[in-house]
Amino acid sequence: MSENPASPTTPSKPRVLSGIQPSGILHLGNYLGAISNWVADQAHYENFFMIADYHALTSVSDGAELRKNRREIVAMLLACGIDPQQSVLFYQSQLPEHTELGWIMTCLSPLGWLERMTQYKDKSAKYAQEGISTGLLTYPALQAADILLYQAQGVPVGEDQRQHVELTRDLAQRFNHLFGETFTIPQVFIRKEGAKVMSLTEPVRKMSKSDKESDGRIELLDSADVIRRKIRRAQTDSLREICFSDDPERAGVNNLLELYKILTHKEPATITAEFEGKGYGELKDAVADVVVAVVNPIREEYHRLLTDRAHIEQVMAGGKERAQAVARKTLGKVKKRIGMV
Repeated sequence: MSENPASPTTPSKPRVLSGIQPSGILHLGNYLGAISNWVADQAHYENFFMIADYHALTSVSDGAELRKNRREIVAMLLACGIDPQQSVLFYQSQLPEHTELGWIMTCLSPLGWLERMTQYKDKSAKYAQEGISTGLLTYPALQAADILLYQAQGVPVGEDQRQHVELTRDLAQRFNHLFGETFTIPQVFIRKEGAKVMSLTEPVRKMSKSDKESDGRIELLDSADVIRRKIRRAQTDSLREICFSDDPERAGVNNLLELYKILTHKEPATITAEFEGKGYGELKDAVADVVVAVVNPIREEYHRLLTDRAHIEQVMAGGKERAQAVARKTLGKVKKRIGMV
């Protein structure tokens, strides 16, 4: 992030907003690409972690399912190490300030800016207009409101979300130009290490919870036996040599080595020497061992937390109170600027 971000409100630690949709069981790619970094960064940033349940409405149409997913994602984040004493964890839908500022941002957004968003263009090309919700078009305006409400100085995202944060920056700058300095201009925070964990069965594609074939992903609720079975079935090649490579033909072996590197924190040269003269079976067993060591404690803590509904409700009530104190202040300033106070 920028060392001197333009900010009307500068907390003692840089403020960061991260969001995650409650849309099913998380997998190892979610953990290594985002959540483990959120956990590690809690000592360094003032973190606001948002359960983006309003955004989930673009793809979820079952109330009971969404209610279940909301509770489960909170239990999973806590099991992974999100500390509600250090960070602010809250549901987007708990705070009406999100949708109120979202409407203001929608009114500020030129239609062309929203239509240029890659996710909207991709789905518009794939489906008929009747199959695309207006929420998918205006989603980035609400996302901008999510970020700007908290005067976030940084937004950690994957490369596929960079465009949405850039739009947020453009909207903040436009508002500040039209109505006076109001919003922090957030920086895009792209993490490289562990940002892409590839599918075990199709290692040229990212690990994804939307894949129909579950053998391609390690879910954070998989048992040790299931994890070992999936990794034993992971795609490799016929070349035998175990080494890091950019060759697409060696993507399967490289994926296993990258996983091992991320989870053991060893250097590539050390890993290559460790597996010199060994076979793919030994590599897969070693990768399975380190994956199980990470996933098992998370799964066990998740199941413990999920039975303690009162604790989850207490955590989210506290998060709402802390988030709303910031959101109300920002929205009050916005409404004054635009002439509504």
